[in-house]
Amino acid sequence: MSQELKSSLDHLLRDVVSRSPCVPGVVAMVTDREGTIYEGAAGKRVLGESADMTTDSVFAIFSTTKPITGTAVLQLVEEGELDLDAPAKNYAPEIGALQVLDGFDGAGKPILRAPKRDITTRMLLLHTAGFGYDFFNENYKRLTQEHGYPTVVSSTMACISTPLLFDPGDAWEYGTSIDWAGQVVEGITGKRLGTVMQERIFEPLGMHDTRFTMTDSMHARLACIHQRGADGSLTPLVGFELPQDPEIHMGGGGLYATVGDYCRFMRMWLNDGDGEFGRVLKPETIRMAEKSGLGEVVMKMLPGVIPELSNDAEFFPGEPKSWALTFMVNEKDAPTGRPAGSLSWAGLANCFFWIDRKNGIAGYWATQILPFIDGVSYPGYLEFETSVYRSIAARGELAHA
Repeated sequence: MSQELKSSLDHLLRDVVSRSPCVPGVVAMVTDREGTIYEGAAGKRVLGESADMTTDSVFAIFSTTKPITGTAVLQLVEEGELDLDAPAKNYAPEIGALQVLDGFDGAGKPILRAPKRDITTRMLLLHTAGFGYDFFNENYKRLTQEHGYPTVVSSTMACISTPLLFDPGDAWEYGTSIDWAGQVVEGITGKRLGTVMQERIFEPLGMHDTRFTMTDSMHARLACIHQRGADGSLTPLVGFELPQDPEIHMGGGGLYATVGDYCRFMRMWLNDGDGEFGRVLKPETIRMAEKSGLGEVVMKMLPGVIPELSNDAEFFPGEPKSWALTFMVNEKDAPTGRPAGSLSWAGLANCFFWIDRKNGIAGYWATQILPFIDGVSYPGYLEFETSVYRSIAARGELAHA
C-alpha cells in the first residue's frame, strides 16, 4: 500500500468523525491475500465519552455474520453431511411446520396455508425460502406489531418461526433465512452454532475476538450503537446489546467481532479457503459458492419500513446484482471500481465489506449507527472503497471480470 493511499484513508476516517453531521467512531481495514495492509481508527467508542475508537474495538456486526454461517454450512456440504437441495426439515424439523402468509382477513388476522414445496438449505442461503425482516417488509412489521411475533433482536426460536411471505423458491426476500441455516448446522452437528464456528472456523483462522457471547475482554472494548436523529444528531444507546445468553445463536446477525478478525475471515475467501492455521474450505467449494444462484429470480431493493432501523437500502441502484452462498454479487463493475463478480454485504449498524477475489483485495468499514444506510457512514464507506481501487488502478494493476 502506498503512503499516499494510507494518508488518504487516514484523512477520510478523521474527516467522517469531525464533520457535521459525523459518525461517532469508525474502524476500517484493507487486506490482501498475505495480510492486513491498512488499518485505521478514528473517533470515540461512545460519543461524548473519553475512550477512543481503536483498531481492536469490538462491534455488533449484525448481518455480516451471515457469510460465516454460510461457511459452516458449506463445510458440512463438503463432508457429505448436508444436501443443499434436500428438505431443510430433515436437519431442522421445526422449519417444516411453517406456513405461508396469504394476507390478513377482515379482522386483521393472518391468513395462513401450507407451502407448495419444502424449503431447502440452498433456498435459505439464497434468501428464496420466503422469510423476511420486520424492518424491511410491511407484512412482517404487521406480524410483530399486531400479532405478537418477537423481533430478531430477541434471539429466540419464536422470532424466526414466522410465516413465509411466499412459496419457497418463488422470489427473493431478505430475512431470517440464514438464522435457519444455523439451525440446520446445529441439527447435523449436535452442537450450538457458536461452538461449531469456534472449532471449525475461528480457530483455523486465528479469530480470537469473534463470539455470540462476548468475553470480558471483548466487552471492555465494545463500541456503542448510536441512534441518528432526523436532525443528524447522534444519541448513544448505552446498554443496548444483543442477548448475551441467547436462546438460539442467530446465524443471520448475532456475532460480535473486531474488524481485524473479520479480515482474517475475508482473507480465507481470497485464498481459496486456506486459513493461517488450517484449511477451512476447499478451493472448488469457494468457486461454487461465489457464483450467483438466483437464476431468473431478481434481487430487490430493501424498503426501510421502520425508519429508526433502516433507510431504503440498495447498493449501486440501477446496477444488476444477484446473490451467491451467502453474499451479494455485483454483476457489473461497481462505480467504486470493484470488478463484476465480487462479493459483499453489510450489517444493520452500518458495517460494510467487500471481497474481490480477482484482485486479491478485501475491505471492511465498521461503525455503530442506526438506521442502516446512514447518510454519513455509508458515503464514507463508498469513498473508502473507491480510494482503494483508485490506488490500484493508478498502479496499472486493476483486474476486471
